[in-house]
Amino acid sequence: MASFNLYSALLAMAIVLTTGPATHPVSAAPAHLHFYMHDVLTGPSPTAVQVLNGPRGHFGDTIVIDDVLTDGASRSTSAVVGRAQGHYIWASTGNPELLVTMNVVLTSGPYAGSSVTVVGRDDIGAAVRELSVVGGTGQFRMARGYVLWKTVSLDHPNAVLELDVYVS
Repeated sequence: MASFNLYSALLAMAIVLTTGPATHPVSAAPAHLHFYMHDVLTGPSPTAVQVLNGPRGHFGDTIVIDDVLTDGASRSTSAVVGRAQGHYIWASTGNPELLVTMNVVLTSGPYAGSSVTVVGRDDIGAAVRELSVVGGTGQFRMARGYVLWKTVSLDHPNAVLELDVYVS
């Protein structure tokens, strides 16, 4: 009798797990997103705040971001398309290299309400850097892909980055 109940429970669990919500991406079609990220640490309305100071140099410095994403390089004349929310950490004792973890939250356009999760190493001395897309929500649920970004302008410590996101 006990083995029958165990068998019934396992069968019921298998049915529930295989008929539950989809765990695959909502939008399987590849997408290319292009926008600009405005990382502002100074002025009256900063979108990035340093919350930890490392013990020496910049190593260990941690900055939390809620950066504006726009469809053009100029913050004042471009439309806002979303936010980059997360943090970056100075992760090298030598070269200026960051560990970046952020959600690209889209607020307008065909992907409004969806997000892409980005994690990776930003060697800020390189002209173009590549980071990984490791997930997402909405139309980008369980997304995979990569981001190519480059610094368009730098007014230390503020910067504008151009992002090309390739996701599927």
